[in-house]
Amino acid sequence: MSALFNFQSLLSVVLLVICTCAYLRALFPSIIDRNKVGLMGTFWKCARIGERKSPWVAVACLVMAFSVLFVR
Repeated sequence: MSALFNFQSLLSVVLLVICTCAYLRALFPSIIDRNKVGLMGTFWKCARIGERKSPWVAVACLVMAFSVLFVR
């Protein structure tokens, strides 16, 4: 089943995108920061969410990992 139709898979993909963008911005800030509008601006926004809400994103990742490992 596609991740678009399964809510748990959609949340997993969104969390992975947020975490990946925040990590890539830490490694290569010039690549993420120069594209703030358009489609690439989505990755900049995800990186900002990952940086500013990092404790909440980390808790969400732990909850998602627990649910994927033990609930399914």
